[in-house]
Amino acid sequence: MRKTLTAAVLAAALITLAACGGSDDGDTSAGHNDADVMFAQQMIPHHQQAVEMAELAESRAESQEVKDLAADIEAAQGPEIETMTGWLEEWDEDVPAEGMSGMDHSDMSSDEMTGMMSAEDMTSLENANGAEFDQMFLTMMIEHHEGAIEMAQSEQVDGESPDATALAEDIETAQAEEIQTMRALLES
Repeated sequence: MRKTLTAAVLAAALITLAACGGSDDGDTSAGHNDADVMFAQQMIPHHQQAVEMAELAESRAESQEVKDLAADIEAAQGPEIETMTGWLEEWDEDVPAEGMSGMDHSDMSSDEMTGMMSAEDMTSLENANGAEFDQMFLTMMIEHHEGAIEMAQSEQVDGESPDATALAEDIETAQAEEIQTMRALLES
């Protein structure tokens, strides 16, 4: 009887949420809202692209500093992708498909996934080697990180999930530091 009553209450709550077109607080038991969902759904492919870019550095970069930075980016963002994927699954939301990061996002509005490289940008980076790769990688990754920081700042303002907003703060801090490092490498 108790399971039936619980199921009925849950079904009524879901119907109410669906009728409202989804509320800002989403599933209150999970403590998240639409901004948290958007943050995770956009940051996953954003991070996937950064990881793709970082993986290229191992065989193409000339500078050991660029290779080390790329390894750090890959090591940080891989687990963050897994964390955000877990949230989306827990929240019963769509998880971006693997490989979306390679899509051409140049037609997206400036509000969506800022800092994403176009397909042409990625091809140019893939075709570069040595000092040319280093310069291109650092320049593109600065832009990429700036986009991630914008997304992270939006999450901190609009998000409800304490875990998601904490990750957004971590992303902002880490990527701002990496931008400083990359700018210094470009000047050296």
